[in-house]
Amino acid sequence: MQLSSTFATLLASVSLLPSVLAVGTPFGLASSTTGGGSAAAATPTSLAQLTTWLSDSTARTIVLDRVWDFTGTEGTTTSAACKVWTCTPNPQIAIDKNNWCENYEPKAAKTTVTYDNAGLNPLKVGSNKTLLGKGSSAGIRGKGLYLQGSNNVIIQNIKIVDINAHFVWGGDALAIDGGSNIWVDHNFFQNIGRQFIATGYGAVTKTTISNNVFDGDVTYSPYCNGYAYWAFILTGKGDQLTFALNHIYHTAGRGPHVGGTSGYYQNIHIFNNYYDHIDGHAIEPDVGAKVLLEGNYFNDVTSPNLEGDGQLYVPTASSTACQSALGRSCVANSLVGSGSLIDAADTGVLSGITKAFFAGWTVMSAQDAATYVQAHAGVGIVN
Repeated sequence: MQLSSTFATLLASVSLLPSVLAVGTPFGLASSTTGGGSAAAATPTSLAQLTTWLSDSTARTIVLDRVWDFTGTEGTTTSAACKVWTCTPNPQIAIDKNNWCENYEPKAAKTTVTYDNAGLNPLKVGSNKTLLGKGSSAGIRGKGLYLQGSNNVIIQNIKIVDINAHFVWGGDALAIDGGSNIWVDHNFFQNIGRQFIATGYGAVTKTTISNNVFDGDVTYSPYCNGYAYWAFILTGKGDQLTFALNHIYHTAGRGPHVGGTSGYYQNIHIFNNYYDHIDGHAIEPDVGAKVLLEGNYFNDVTSPNLEGDGQLYVPTASSTACQSALGRSCVANSLVGSGSLIDAADTGVLSGITKAFFAGWTVMSAQDAATYVQAHAGVGIVN
């Protein structure tokens, strides 16, 4: 298997730095991200202290040494909801947030639900922060993270789990509405009511999402199949992201959904990911999306992509289109026990993708990527 120069550099960094600062080297669009920089590492001792440290204007390196559980800390709310999905067993129920049920599902049966308030009130993360988990059992339960216009942020080696999993609109694990120089790396996400990662309408740029495990094996799902559907939605006006080396497991859709708003555009480079047991679709390019999909491994994926109003380029083994745009050959994807990639020959995508999207990384073959990701993605690897 090919061992990239980036991972070799990361390992060298780990050996040279104190263990709590083992954040390695960002690559792709987030290459210049430094997070808390030289700020001394500090470990919070309470939920309140963690909340303050994340949101204040001080550059910080915050080390989590446990799972901080916000479940029940802000009480519960009983409110209107609707039963959009009527399958069995264990369909998700939609909270009537901002009159969503009346506006979008008026025919759905009405009900009431009780949800945990913490899930709908994410932790705000300011600029110049490193949030780093220690070992393989550190993170946040019952509440997600929210970056609004934040710059220079590293989120690494933490678990974000158990956010109102029964309910659509119960909360996202990571929401980013505008911001730049963001590196989301070597984390674990599971049991989230809505998205693992969502971008808002503000542009999210110079951002890399890498080496994460997104585990969609759930009890509650819209189609009662135990597969998380909502996964990722990238919709910002001018989003530019590197999405690489992630393990996307047991999901059913939005892997990611890109675009959807007329007049907006998103340039997304998706490479060297391992899509594993997807009972539905993975990539979903909507209006405004420009997505380059290369070197990914699709294992048991019903529909690797959906046809949509966005632009998608999926190179074949013989494709030379990347040579002029990126200075190298394109890397083909691999489909094993999976459906076909369709409506995916729009080379116009390459006008929005530059070498910066994979800076510091050599794009692997799909087979090497599958092996690499299974060995190196998730928590407990870098710290």
